[in-house]
Amino acid sequence: MSVEKGSSASVSDKKLYIRPDDVETMMFDWGCFKLTSTPEVTGAERFSTGIVVVDPGKGHERHNHPGSEEIIYIVSGEGEQMVEDENGNPVIQKVSAGCTVYVPEGRYHYTINTGWEPMKSFVVYSPTGPEAELRELPDCRIAPPGEIPKR
Repeated sequence: MSVEKGSSASVSDKKLYIRPDDVETMMFDWGCFKLTSTPEVTGAERFSTGIVVVDPGKGHERHNHPGSEEIIYIVSGEGEQMVEDENGNPVIQKVSAGCTVYVPEGRYHYTINTGWEPMKSFVVYSPTGPEAELRELPDCRIAPPGEIPKR
C-alpha cells in the first residue's frame, strides 16, 4: 500500500504513529517514562506500551501489577532485573540490550541500572492499567509533550 505525496491523514490515522516527543514525560527520581500507547494516546484497549529510561546507578523499587502481565525489552544499557518465581522467591538476572523479560501477572519485580549509561527499555502491559497508577506516585513529575524534561 502506498500513500501519495502530499496527501493528508485523517485524525484517526494520527494515532497509528507515535513518537516520543508526541507524549508527555513522567519523571521520577530514578529516570523517566513515556507512554507511547494507551487507550488515551492510541485507542489501544488490550495493552499499553512505553519507553523507560533508568539513570546510571538508579532503579525503581520492588512493585507488582495485580491483574496485568508485563514484557520488558532492554533496548540499550545493562542492569539487574528481579522477578519473583511462582513461590515468591526473587530471581535476579543480569540483563542487557536484546534481553526480553516476562513478568507474570501480579509478580513483584524491580530493575536497577548497573551500567555507566542510561538503560532504555520498551515495556508492554496487558491489559492496560498499571501505567495510570504511576502518575499517582509522590515523586512523579510531568513534562508536557515536546518539552525537554528537566530533572
